[in-house]
Amino acid sequence: MTLLWTSQDMVVAMGGRPIGMLPEGITGLSIDSRSVTPGEAFFAIKGDRVDGHDFAGVAVANGASLIVVSEAKLPALGRLTVPMIVVEDVLAALVKLGIAARRRSRARIVAVTGSVGKTTTKEMLRHALLPSGKVHAAVASFNNHWGVPLTLARMPDDVDFGVFEIGMNHADEIRPLVKMVEPHVAVITTIAAAHLGHFSSLEEIAAAKAEIFEGVLPGGSAILNRDIPQFDFLDEKAQEAGVEKIYTFGQHAKADFRLADFDGGAEGSTIWAVLNGETVEVHIGAPGRHIAENAMAVLGAAILLGADLGGAIEALGALKAVKGRGERHRLLMASATGEGVLTLIDESYNANPASMRAAIALLCACAPQGAGRRVAVLGDMLEMGAFSQSVHEDLAGPLLAAGIEHVWLAGAEMAALRDALPESVHVTYRETTAELVEHVLSSVVTGDVLMVKSSLGLGFGKIVAALLDKYPAFPDTERQ
Repeated sequence: MTLLWTSQDMVVAMGGRPIGMLPEGITGLSIDSRSVTPGEAFFAIKGDRVDGHDFAGVAVANGASLIVVSEAKLPALGRLTVPMIVVEDVLAALVKLGIAARRRSRARIVAVTGSVGKTTTKEMLRHALLPSGKVHAAVASFNNHWGVPLTLARMPDDVDFGVFEIGMNHADEIRPLVKMVEPHVAVITTIAAAHLGHFSSLEEIAAAKAEIFEGVLPGGSAILNRDIPQFDFLDEKAQEAGVEKIYTFGQHAKADFRLADFDGGAEGSTIWAVLNGETVEVHIGAPGRHIAENAMAVLGAAILLGADLGGAIEALGALKAVKGRGERHRLLMASATGEGVLTLIDESYNANPASMRAAIALLCACAPQGAGRRVAVLGDMLEMGAFSQSVHEDLAGPLLAAGIEHVWLAGAEMAALRDALPESVHVTYRETTAELVEHVLSSVVTGDVLMVKSSLGLGFGKIVAALLDKYPAFPDTERQ
């Protein structure tokens, strides 16, 4: 089996102290004791809620061939006989290993940030680059102070392309992460009111996102959204950071990678893109104008990274929505008149005002069957701070414009939307997610289209899971 790292290279990169007979090397690495597989290394990171050292024994039982632990915790691990690399701080050691991975790599690297669409854009990039070579990208949304170095450290030395997602809740979070990643291309999808409770304005959010430019390698490029009000600000920030080549995407007439036309449907879309001065037709397997818009940045990045454009375009046709970010399920329901379909749109991973509007548009584009209804199942948008009441109230506008007549809500902040909706809308409000789960399971009918969306902290994934547990996949579909 191919080694990801030799043990000796790990010791040198991390400045660690070996204990026991180290294996020749490791095939992978994990910070979750439950997911460790034989031959991998386990990094016992101390997090905000749990300490990985407390689960080192579980990691060993699951087959870890090597564990990385802190000097201070070593006495408590005396009963373990597995080989160890001892360091002062395990997370700092992971960062060092990630930096070493970046230094040894010859891959072309793209980094993505933005208030909305980071993970989906990352997945589009993964698909688009695969026809051109071996691609390494983060799993899930590994975009923070441990996710980025973990993704770097997991990058094999023979990949052709690396795709990294970089997120933030506060200023000065992107800067150290992007300086580890050192991208050839940096993409900002958009600026919107995400984490608004930590910032006083959208310009402050834009400034925090602009930190991504500081890690772009000499001769590298930035790709900016030409359609947003913050474009000029971001363009200036990119120039100040020394980015030599600045490109744009969007519907704007001056965009370098331009969305000329859009034809959207419930299962995907067809767009006409102007790339390198030529108009090409592109089919995208996942629905939504917002995905089509970000696909322009993806195709632009593919061009700048030297990938095969034709292969990238073809790959987007096979794209599927990401779990929790638009993944669609067709479920089999029985009724008094026979069997029918319940359509579930899973947007349960996260939410902010911009992504809420995009999800409502997805719901609007999906037609119910028979006597079914379009139902928006919505939970709180967190981290909105003093703006929370107004941004929740403001969702009434897009819901009414989309003709959504059934709205099921949970969470303290969603009370503001409940009070803002007129009597013509059938509103159900529950204080907790658990209470709303019960309502959803007892109230759905054959033909309904449900779109489930909230911030991750509300746990709306439980609503999705409950529906998937109760109803099987419709016979003509496969769960993704």
